[in-house]
Amino acid sequence: MKTIVAATTAAVTALTATVPLPAPGHGRPDSYVVSAEPGVRPEGIAVTRTGTMYVTSVSDGAVYRGHVHDRELRPFLPAGTDGRTGAAGVRLDRWGRIFIAGWDTGTLFVYAPDGTLLARRPAGPGAALNDLVVTEDAVHVTDSATGVLWRADLDGAQVGDLTPWLTPADFPAAPGFLNGIAATADGRLAFVADQGTGVPGSERLHRVDLGRRTATVVPVTGGQLGADGLLLEGNRLYGVVNFPDGQHGWLFAVNLALLGPDGRTARVVRQSRPAPLAQSPTTIARDADRLLWVNSQLNAAAPTPPFTVTEVPGLR
Repeated sequence: MKTIVAATTAAVTALTATVPLPAPGHGRPDSYVVSAEPGVRPEGIAVTRTGTMYVTSVSDGAVYRGHVHDRELRPFLPAGTDGRTGAAGVRLDRWGRIFIAGWDTGTLFVYAPDGTLLARRPAGPGAALNDLVVTEDAVHVTDSATGVLWRADLDGAQVGDLTPWLTPADFPAAPGFLNGIAATADGRLAFVADQGTGVPGSERLHRVDLGRRTATVVPVTGGQLGADGLLLEGNRLYGVVNFPDGQHGWLFAVNLALLGPDGRTARVVRQSRPAPLAQSPTTIARDADRLLWVNSQLNAAAPTPPFTVTEVPGLR
């Protein structure tokens, strides 16, 4: 999640094989209503293999749940409960536990599938926990305010404390706004996006060796991947990006990049049709043969219900 203030995973270790797209699904709406209430501003999304959808609200911390065959989502975790007054990234592990980055609460929340709070893990002072990725042994969380990549160990049902895994000094250059994150299936590598300072060209994509605790810049050609939400499928890396429209405004789109051997390079090969500033899509999720993105309206002059999730146009 990032508000513009200027001009205003199935993966393989080698990252060289292209994974085929999932089989098409049927009977699904192309637009979903997260909420018809004012001020919700949805941000994060997760879709399970069985079609359950979770969407967070950055404004009040509510979490909504629905199914890809149903047009309307319903409140799942009420706003403000457990101190969750903001919510950004959301991911599930293989046991169905729900991990939520609590944005300006500076807290990681973990819930059971029935909504029972399992863990509440605060980060350091001033943290803004934005996005996260869950591997077999840990959850890693990006912090947009301090430039830290946090980690909490996972040991069965136990969730460890959040600890700084990489600090700003551990990156090739101090991050401007850490945001999207995705990891390979073996949990060895993560790709972490830095949206930079808001000046075009300041965006970066980092390759993080999670075991060695090192970060290097991934050279990106053909476009940029200083993304809000990231999605990794084999050697395909998708990212929600924003860029100037040439008329003193901004547009949003999903860039698709092919990663080189071991994820050391990236080449943008396709881009979705763009969305306007008022729509401000944030994060993406895979649902069978299509991509879904969250229409946050974060940069809209007057956010207007209903708040929605829609198909990404022109890209699969």
